[in-house]
Amino acid sequence: MIDLNAAHYEKRKLISLVENRTIHSLNNAELNIFETHQQASQVLLKFSEPVLASMIKGKKVMHLENTHSFGFLPGESVILPSNELMCIDFPEATEQNPTQCLALAFSETKLKEAVEILNNRGTKQNGKEWSMTDYNYHFTNDIAINQILQRLIFIFTEKHPSKDIFADLLIQELIIRILQTESKSIYLKKALTDSNNDRISFVIKYIQDNITEDLSIEFLSEKAYMSESNFYRTFKHELGSSPNDFIIEERLKVAESLLRNPKISVKEAYMASGFNSFSYFCRIFKKKKNLSPTEFKEKSRFLNVEKRGIK
Repeated sequence: MIDLNAAHYEKRKLISLVENRTIHSLNNAELNIFETHQQASQVLLKFSEPVLASMIKGKKVMHLENTHSFGFLPGESVILPSNELMCIDFPEATEQNPTQCLALAFSETKLKEAVEILNNRGTKQNGKEWSMTDYNYHFTNDIAINQILQRLIFIFTEKHPSKDIFADLLIQELIIRILQTESKSIYLKKALTDSNNDRISFVIKYIQDNITEDLSIEFLSEKAYMSESNFYRTFKHELGSSPNDFIIEERLKVAESLLRNPKISVKEAYMASGFNSFSYFCRIFKKKKNLSPTEFKEKSRFLNVEKRGIK
């Protein structure tokens, strides 16, 4: 999760209990930290440039134009076009538990530069160029995006003569990762509904249906009717992760789902998720989830007990 540093609090002045705004500005971007200390509803907010909003603490309910309303929780982000009107509710904010959210506004030029970098490396497999196809894209941050946002908070609040350069590079990386995250989510949806429509969706569906099998690059590239090098390059370019990393992600999803079931043991979850080494499974699970499989299972059991109201 993202944390606000001491440098932010040194500059911040608490003037309003609802969406108190602290602005950290650079040449090509502006980092806004919003804090709300009491319940509120229908608070309006708009930026003149594209913006990435990311929750730090608490809960919001976002009402956006041309999309459904959704709960906005820590570890989640949404990217919005310029002049998009946000209507926001704060159902749980209190003085003791304020809602905190960052909004990173950046220039259209920076967005175009990042898209151009991807297109210079190659268009998508269907021949279409990269673009921000869904501006109201709501997603869960992965580890890399969380790290970039944490680093940006540090850069915006430090006193370094080159911080504009540092921020420009990180924002470029952030936009590219968001575009690839969105592309991955599109492929995952297509794998569920129309996996025969393109080669990558077909391979994703095959991986999901055969998660315990030996899924080598050579074998998967044959399934996609592509050379190994072209398959690997296309997969990584469009999803932002290698085929092997994607397989690990899918196996972890299976393991996580099974570990939530009180009737399934850690060993059974490991065997059903396709990992070929129990020690590696435990190590990679803890690295990705910050909990060992056993700790995750115990936490899930405790949460299930709480939901049922059992003391």
